Amino acid sequence: MYRIHLCSVEAVEQTVRVTKRRGETRSRLLDAAVDVFAENGFGRSTVEQICERAGYTRGAFYSNFDSLDEMFFAMWELRSRAMLDGLRAAAERAMPDIAALAPAMRLHVVVEKALEFVPVDDAWYRINAEFTAHALRTPAVRDSIARREEAIIATIAPIVEKSLSAIDRRVVGDPATLGRALVAVHDGTSVQCLVDTDPASARALRTELFTRVLESYTEPAHSETERPQ
Repeated sequence: MYRIHLCSVEAVEQTVRVTKRRGETRSRLLDAAVDVFAENGFGRSTVEQICERAGYTRGAFYSNFDSLDEMFFAMWELRSRAMLDGLRAAAERAMPDIAALAPAMRLHVVVEKALEFVPVDDAWYRINAEFTAHALRTPAVRDSIARREEAIIATIAPIVEKSLSAIDRRVVGDPATLGRALVAVHDGTSVQCLVDTDPASARALRTELFTRVLESYTEPAHSETERPQ
């Protein structure tokens, strides 16, 4: 019995080591892919180039990903998860301080805090734009992007509603509609921030546009006389 138990422990430890090593391999491949995609363009990048950059063989790639499309979606999901985790953390940490501000300032500050976790990244913008063009020519990939966008919007909506509630505002209508509007503002202002000769002004305008959209799709949750003390 003792021998069987010892063998079981050793098997578990070996599995953990293999899992950790595979996770490290996957992470290095994804990091290499970001560089290769950004430098060469998604459509001109190859599995061989990514493996060479990461220091692995094709076997390492195909033990983690079926295709470059799948690799892109893995990158997209990692970035999306980091963004959503950051937004949740920002909402938890910043809301008490923001609620103490004058009502006219609250929404603008909420946007400023949130945008710290929604970066405008030159390399990622190029990768994402090129992959989107590829997806528009490939219906199955296009459908995958659409499903992931809807999932992001569904996840963002309650985070936004919670942040708004903390400053005594509520969404008017369908929260998913607000989510789509926010995604549209992000997509539209990202390229402006990257190409504008005055990036600081472009980022200030980005913050202002997000604030205006939130103002348009929300309203005070209570009147001045109803607001809880």
